[in-house]
Amino acid sequence: MARKILCVAEKPSIAKAVAQHLSGGSVNAVSQGNSRGGCGMLMPIKHSINGNQYVKNYDFDFSFSPPWGNCSVTMTSVIGHLNDLEFPQQYRKWHSCPPAHLFDAPVETIAYPDKKCIADNIARQARYSRALFIWTDCDREGEHIGSEVRQAALQGNSTIEIKRAQFSNTERAHVIRAAQNPVNLDDRQVNAVAARIELDLRLGAAFTRFQTLSLKTMGGDLEDRTISYGSCQFPTLGFVVDRYFRVQNFIPEKFWSIKVMQLRDDMEVTFSWRRHRLFDRMSVVILFERCLSARIARVSKLQKKPTSKWRPLPLTTVELQKLGSMYLRMDSQRVMKIAEDLYTKGWISYPRTETDSFDKGIDLRKLIEKQVQDGAWGGYAQGLLGGGFKWPRAGRNNDQAHPPIHPVNYVAPFSLTDDDRKVYEFVVRRFLACCSEDAKGESTTVEIEYGEETFFANGLIVLERNYLDVYPYEKWTSSQPLPRFNLNEVFEPTEANITEGETSPPGYLTEPELISLMDANGIGTDATMAEHIAKIKEREYVMTQPRVGGAQANGTNGRGGRGGRGGRGGGRGGTRGGNNAGGGGGGSVQQFIPTTLGVALIEGYDSIGLETSLGKPFLRKEMEIKMKEICAGTKSRNDFVQETLEQYREVFVTTQRQVEVLKAACRKYVFGERL
Repeated sequence: MARKILCVAEKPSIAKAVAQHLSGGSVNAVSQGNSRGGCGMLMPIKHSINGNQYVKNYDFDFSFSPPWGNCSVTMTSVIGHLNDLEFPQQYRKWHSCPPAHLFDAPVETIAYPDKKCIADNIARQARYSRALFIWTDCDREGEHIGSEVRQAALQGNSTIEIKRAQFSNTERAHVIRAAQNPVNLDDRQVNAVAARIELDLRLGAAFTRFQTLSLKTMGGDLEDRTISYGSCQFPTLGFVVDRYFRVQNFIPEKFWSIKVMQLRDDMEVTFSWRRHRLFDRMSVVILFERCLSARIARVSKLQKKPTSKWRPLPLTTVELQKLGSMYLRMDSQRVMKIAEDLYTKGWISYPRTETDSFDKGIDLRKLIEKQVQDGAWGGYAQGLLGGGFKWPRAGRNNDQAHPPIHPVNYVAPFSLTDDDRKVYEFVVRRFLACCSEDAKGESTTVEIEYGEETFFANGLIVLERNYLDVYPYEKWTSSQPLPRFNLNEVFEPTEANITEGETSPPGYLTEPELISLMDANGIGTDATMAEHIAKIKEREYVMTQPRVGGAQANGTNGRGGRGGRGGRGGGRGGTRGGNNAGGGGGGSVQQFIPTTLGVALIEGYDSIGLETSLGKPFLRKEMEIKMKEICAGTKSRNDFVQETLEQYREVFVTTQRQVEVLKAACRKYVFGERL
């Protein structure tokens, strides 16, 4: 029996890194049909496989765990998926059949023409191999790519044994451990992805052809435009449009409040009203006059207690995308591209993970030790090793595949590009902050009774910054200290006034807010959210613009105004200066504004009268839940596909009957016609 193991990674950079670690640096890079004798340190590669300049075959020896033992190894790679799912040729032209027929049309797996040489290379190498070790990324998509690698290998050797390496970073010890402890490919995950690919093809093609062919007859900008549909794309657009209408239909409301001020020890103390504010001016005037009549205020509560600002949880993909957009001023797709590059180069762990707690078996101190040499945060890392270390908080999520995102090796920031440095530095600082003590302080609350009303003032003193010293992305500062008050003492307030303000609308949706909505509603996975956001921008369903500042305070915080009559989502909004969903930001944080076509599509589908509009997240969320059931073994691939197709077929048939409603929305928003 052949004493050769074939290893196949998901991308050339991973193949190179794994080959270097397993070989100890002694490898041969060979081209197809061209073997170079001798061993030496990895040299620049002059030859690739026939047909692709990026994929290389690396030859070396490695001692695996039983039953394989010492074997010769060929390490190669794919470049993502080898195959695609398509309709047969007779269904591919737009007018070849009614769009509804695509729900039931046959489908076939075809090899990407530019990937055939890669599949042939795997088959050729498998012919002389005892086993195949798959080194694709350890997530659902990676498992499906692994199944394509398996299929290619079986074409060359029908008896080859199939295993997969489980790894989450390309650090040497981790890679060697993965090679020594292979597992089986998870066919449940393979089936879940295969089902999703089929549904995306059928639903995307059917609705895209229907929309495009139906709306192009309206002429103008729609005549030569492809109006694409995706089951994640439309709910993502729906969130943007919903916020847009909340802003547009917002009607501000005036409110009134009472503010009390006391001058003591040369310090002005402002007491806030416990009622916060009221929307009836006369009621506020009456209560204010009662306060003035009482003349004297009494200290009814005096509380001083320790308080903390919790250090952040370990980093997940969703948090990296949100915070990267917020603090690093990059869109989520750019952040993920950089994170993947840092991962393939061996600087950070696998950046696609839902896990927000570290396994007790990970030596976090060893990872911290690697950061001691840095000029910016090395001293802080040394302090953690010298006694400041604390095991990170544990979140509620664990994908059972990958640890939280963390630095694996140290790289000098000056050797990275500016954007790469920002992402790497954020990952390192977040990790060090996780391993630190919470920030600690002391809060003081003074509560007074003035007439029949209650007012309060708060003070904060930050005593120990702890994690904040290495994590500048969060702020926690001391307020002006409160002067001394005594329980039950009475005094006459220096000043009391009625203040007036006005509610303000929420801001347009920012990328961190959009990612949060997608995550909460099950739209896409942590690995695909950035792609869906990029897609609605590419299709020109939305545009982005910098959010310049935010709505300014025009009074105290409180409830929002009422939406316009007949408007969408015209519920309660935010307050100027308050912590509303659209507040904050500034700098170059991007906000999403739907285009006229984006508004028309969502408004049109919402107006058709569907039980579940395509612009809402519910259908797609249900798909994600069912895919997890396939992974758990409680639902079959076929049942999931058929159930989902029937749900969407009902929507499709109703939309066909009500297509004039969709066209009316386009006339209103795209062409600006009055209806």
